[in-house]
Amino acid sequence: MAEKTKRILISGASIAGPALAYWLHRHGFEVTIVERAPAIRRGGYAVDIRGAALLVLERMGILDQVRAADTQMTGVYFVNGSGKIKGRISEASIGNEAGLDIEVMRDDLTDILYNLTKDTVNYLWNDSITAIRETEEGAEVQFANGKPQTFDLVIGADGLHSNVRRLTFGEESQFKRSLGCYISIFTTRNYLGLNHSLQFYAVPGKTVGMYSARDNTEARGLFIFKSGTLPFDRHNPEAQKQLVADTFGGESGWETQRLLHAMKEAENFYFDEICQIHMPAWSRGRVALVGDAAYCPSPLSGQGSSLALVGAYVLAGELKLAQGDHAQAFAAYEQGMRTFVEKNQKMGQSAAEGMVASSSFKIILQNWMLRVPFLMNAMFQMISKMIAKAANGIELKRYEET
Repeated sequence: MAEKTKRILISGASIAGPALAYWLHRHGFEVTIVERAPAIRRGGYAVDIRGAALLVLERMGILDQVRAADTQMTGVYFVNGSGKIKGRISEASIGNEAGLDIEVMRDDLTDILYNLTKDTVNYLWNDSITAIRETEEGAEVQFANGKPQTFDLVIGADGLHSNVRRLTFGEESQFKRSLGCYISIFTTRNYLGLNHSLQFYAVPGKTVGMYSARDNTEARGLFIFKSGTLPFDRHNPEAQKQLVADTFGGESGWETQRLLHAMKEAENFYFDEICQIHMPAWSRGRVALVGDAAYCPSPLSGQGSSLALVGAYVLAGELKLAQGDHAQAFAAYEQGMRTFVEKNQKMGQSAAEGMVASSSFKIILQNWMLRVPFLMNAMFQMISKMIAKAANGIELKRYEET
């Protein structure tokens, strides 16, 4: 039971926030989550959960529930401009079929975490933090809509563009490391009739894709492209759609134009720079960061959700061990997580380099390798080992037994 620290405010109700809230409540803390959106956000892309994060889900008692929501993807297909398949990756090659990881739609995972915490955590919807000031009593928090409150600790679990990080540590540009790409994902009809599969079409510097979702009842379209820094308004999706349309407007191959049209009509739409967050420290005073807010590995890494789940588990556990002494707990959290985070961020850098080929030669070479069984198997065994090593690169304590 926490002796010194009892009331904790978490900003963000996606994955890291509710997971952290679950463990904090279980360890005896009083938890509030504030979320800018009016409800759990819908849409989004498929996310992977691997390695140590699977153990966290098991200890939360929701592993079977999450596994039941698995997308059951059977393969990734690389097509040319006329839609002819030029190469294929079996999902078994990258661990899914063997049970080494789980792929679920992001909002399925957030639904499970919300339902796990909604009766024990106080959720403040449609609000956000505007200021944090430390006092002798704790952290005095100003809200955009609600009345000020004082908490013992404030945790930023509010993603890549963390508001808590900006208020406490300064502007995002200090910590953002661009990987030279941008990505857009949106919900559309599964008009290709994809059966638990994904198709990619690549030209130099650009990749177009589509994959089935929700047991093939819908699909996600995606555009990824290499670019230097682009100025864009994060709060203006129509302008973002136009930016993607301008970038891919001259591409006529495969389903590019049809997907651009579907993107313009999509309500669930995501666009952002592919980047990572690197910080020298994840806490300052009574404020700490977890998940993408502290150490985003990039969407292409497939490790963001796993880092969020593991980070939440470790942070809550160290606060329990320290009996609420936040300085001690935050230091132990960072010491326990830092090497694990660095290993997984390296995977994100490699993924960005491989997802968008820079030349026609690289595209041809990749497709050729995927059609040569022994080369493909050797390559993916190597990749699988690298992923597994990074995903399992931390030994989790059993905090409730200490």
